[in-house]
Order: sequence, then C-alpha cells, then structure tokens
Amino acid sequence: MDLALLRTFVTVHRAGSFTRAASLLGLSQSAVTSQIRTLERQLGRPLFLRQARGVTPTTIGDELAHKAAPHLDALVEITETGLDDESSLRSLHLAGPPEFTAERALPALTELTGDDGQGLTLRVSFGTAEEVLEGLSAGHHDLAISTARPRGALLTATPLCDEEHVLIAAPQWVERIDTGKLRRKGAAALENLPVVEVHESLPLVSRYWASVFDSRPAASGTVIVPDLRAVLACAVAGAGLAVLPRYLCEPALERGDVVAPHEPAVPPLRTYVLVVRTGTLAMPHVARAHEWLLGAAAGWC
Repeated sequence: MDLALLRTFVTVHRAGSFTRAASLLGLSQSAVTSQIRTLERQLGRPLFLRQARGVTPTTIGDELAHKAAPHLDALVEITETGLDDESSLRSLHLAGPPEFTAERALPALTELTGDDGQGLTLRVSFGTAEEVLEGLSAGHHDLAISTARPRGALLTATPLCDEEHVLIAAPQWVERIDTGKLRRKGAAALENLPVVEVHESLPLVSRYWASVFDSRPAASGTVIVPDLRAVLACAVAGAGLAVLPRYLCEPALERGDVVAPHEPAVPPLRTYVLVVRTGTLAMPHVARAHEWLLGAAAGWC
C-alpha cells in the first residue's frame, strides 16, 4: 500500500475535511480527493462519508486510522529528526496568549534550554485563541496554549490550569466604593465607575459581572488596551476598575498598588488547555515540553 496515500488519508481523518487536509499537505483538493478514491478502490471499502461540511470516517476508516497513524507519525519523526542524538536540538514552536505565555509558560520552558543536556530551542508566537489554534492546525506551531478547546480530531487538548480572575482598582477608587452596598446590591455599587479593559466588548469585566453579580456591566471602557499587563499598569495609575488574572496582579495587590474591593466566595475561573496536533506527542521535543508544562502548571494553581 502506498505510504503517500496513507499519509493523505490520516491527514483527512484528523482534519475532518478534504479542503483543510489539502492545505496542510500542500496539495490541491482534487489531488486529495483522487488519492482517497484510489485508496478506497484498493481496499474495496469506503473510508469517508461525504457531508455538506467536511467528511465523517466510516467504521473501516476509523479502524485504519487507528492502526496506521502511530506508524506514520513515527516515520515522520525519523524523517524530520534523523537517527542520531541531534533530535534533542530541535526547535519547539510555541504559540499562546502573550501575557500567560510570557509570565507562566516561558519561565518554565526556558529551564529546558540550558546546558543540562536538554538542548531545546524555543520559537514563540503570540495570538488570540482562534489564531493560535489555526496556526497549530496549519503546522506553523508545535504546541499551543489556548482558552478555547479545539473541535475535531486534528488537534488534541489537555487541561493545563485554571486562572482565577480578580476585580481590582487603585486605592483611591476603592475608597469611593460603598462596600456595604457592594455586598448588598452587588454591581449597582460599581455603576458609573471607569473601567480599563482589553477590548470594547469588555470581555473580562462582562464575564466577572455575569459570574459574580449575575448582571451586565453598566459602564463603558475608559481605557481600552489589548494587553493585560498594560491594563494592570493603567489600573495602578488610577484609570479605573479592571478584572485581571490573579497571577498577574498578585504582586501589585501585595504591595498595595491596587486593592480588591470584592472577594467572592466562588471566584470566576478560566481554563487553559495545552494543544498539539494529534500524533505529534510521538516527537520527543514536543512530548518533553508538553510534559514539562503540565508539571509546572501543578504549582500555578
């Protein structure tokens, strides 16, 4: 059986689409369709059911993918890294949100780049959850950190850690908040106060308001800046209220640069997942970084 046909088949199986598989393989869609038809003729069985959106594997298609994919992944690894110890020098292409990647992931992974025999080199890209998953699917990254779980069989996600969100403000703003009213009436005590956020839609503030106060924020953003570290700097400077991950604002809280006017019994959480293309954990450099981040995350909670 032609290995090229099997490679195309496994890619279609993981991608769930001839179109996406063609993009990943650098082939035309017609070429992918032709190769799958050839393989189906050789086997005498249909491998996929064609649907309006993509394809669904048949029972025989799932069985073939389960048997063939690990061996194909191993062959790809041999082809890409060779048979010597230089595989330990492979570059890891990591993608994720800028703040979490910079503050959490990179300090952990740089321990693998030293002269202790690990020899890992890092190449890092920042982006939104949608951008990093698209880049991973297209083969631009080896490993992605995301707050969105991918769909389909092309990508595999593993829970990494939960991120607690905290409502903060500079002390001068907290002094203006009626904490008794805040306990009794919730968000009503925060109306008309300025807000610092990463987007006009107030994603973090809206999520906090919905989770803690069961309401929507009444205010609009006073400062909109697409970086959580800049949001923190603006909050410290007195620009207004902000909702930030605890890991990011904890040092400022400890110094008294900002104060948390409200500490709910059940704080809002956001879950990060570690995502790879299915099968690539067979590659030592990807598996090592994946395992290392999961181990480091145990101390982040």
